[in-house]
Amino acid sequence: MTKHIINYGDNKIKFELERKNVKNINLNVRPDTSVKVSASKDVPLEVINDFVKQKGSWIIKSINYFEKFQSVKSDKEYVSGESFKYLGRQYRLKVRESKEETVKYFRGFIYMYVKDKSDIQRKEKLYNDWLNEKAYIHFNESLDNMYKLVYNYDIPKPKLKIRDMKARWGSCHNKDKTILLNLELIKAPKYCIDYVVLHELIHFKYRNHDKKFYTFLTLLMPDWKRRKEILDEEVIKDL
Repeated sequence: MTKHIINYGDNKIKFELERKNVKNINLNVRPDTSVKVSASKDVPLEVINDFVKQKGSWIIKSINYFEKFQSVKSDKEYVSGESFKYLGRQYRLKVRESKEETVKYFRGFIYMYVKDKSDIQRKEKLYNDWLNEKAYIHFNESLDNMYKLVYNYDIPKPKLKIRDMKARWGSCHNKDKTILLNLELIKAPKYCIDYVVLHELIHFKYRNHDKKFYTFLTLLMPDWKRRKEILDEEVIKDL
């Protein structure tokens, strides 16, 4: 892995370059705003730099989205009127005092019932517990559905774990047959969750993002590129 910088207008784009056995140049902006590029060792650095420049507008836009998300995420006070993303839709929060503490969503609103409306830490924990619970349900539902697509291709059905991750939406761990998904993915539409789950399932068959990987992905999910665009460009700006 090597680090590089290119000039794009008034901006400097820093990226990490990994040389691996792939046919195309692959570029990814991570949720922590880092930029990763992978390419074959046969591709000259000048060609890679030009490719990054061609993607410059999208890279800057994506970085801005992630930075906006990071600042918004840290400023949440969990008060009525705040906006939260869930399964691709925007919900307004309504906080109510109650002896029983719980979180529900209904008709465009997320309702939070708490004993003390001024206790931000307690409200944050209640919301995150609810989000984890919903993520477990929907992620496993997606795994069940997507596994039906790969069942006949010698791919084992993995276990699923959920975690806050800064650098990626999901990862595949072949050794212990586990898929790890980012909790933030619960804020994306279900069809984007399906894309990430299928992507990771295919890694049990093809470890690298090579031609075979993408051919297989396209065979099983012809519109995966559009789903990825929505996840990377449209969803993240509202997270």
